[in-house]
Amino acid sequence: MPILLEMNITSLRPKFIKNTEPIAHLFIRLGITPNQVSMLSVLFGILCALAFFRRYFLLGSLLLVVSAVLDLVDGNVARTNNSETRFGAAFDWIADKYVDAAAILGVGFSGIPIISHLIALPALADFGVVAVALFGSMINTFIKPVVYAEIGYQERIEGKIDDPLEGIGFFGRPETVLFLVLGGLTGFIWISIIIIAVCTNLSAIQRILYLYRRFS
Repeated sequence: MPILLEMNITSLRPKFIKNTEPIAHLFIRLGITPNQVSMLSVLFGILCALAFFRRYFLLGSLLLVVSAVLDLVDGNVARTNNSETRFGAAFDWIADKYVDAAAILGVGFSGIPIISHLIALPALADFGVVAVALFGSMINTFIKPVVYAEIGYQERIEGKIDDPLEGIGFFGRPETVLFLVLGGLTGFIWISIIIIAVCTNLSAIQRILYLYRRFS
């Protein structure tokens, strides 16, 4: 699995953040706080979910892209404006998970077939796959704050806690958002949900095995 350890998009986050600096400076001039930017990210995430629910997958994908960009901007605003707070850091995590859950559930409640059109299963099986994708997305992220609390990582670099799990796990939140966007743009969002269901849970297992080898 060592190759997979280097294959997450999280490692590219600093480059993406740097590209959002003009937007961050605009928000600062407008007097918009980092937490307000996080709220805007949640709002666009909810609008994405509503679009997915109505099967406007192209529109939903564009709204999700806006939400993802705002997720990068909020921290950028905080660092540039020297307004970082511990609440803001925690709220950013919470906002991310609301967006992820809303987007995945939006696809689930849209009623599109996920696996029921591939094999002879009732439509309820489709929502079962959505539920697995939702659990995987939540658990894959939930592992990190558990590690912070139980093992004690507290040192921060540019506002983020420096922990060993940052580079562990081949499929995290950025990959989840990316596949939802690609699925919505191409019309194959049902494939995206299957990939998210499988890969987020495998990634969570990868992180658990890493923790076991290092701390058991």
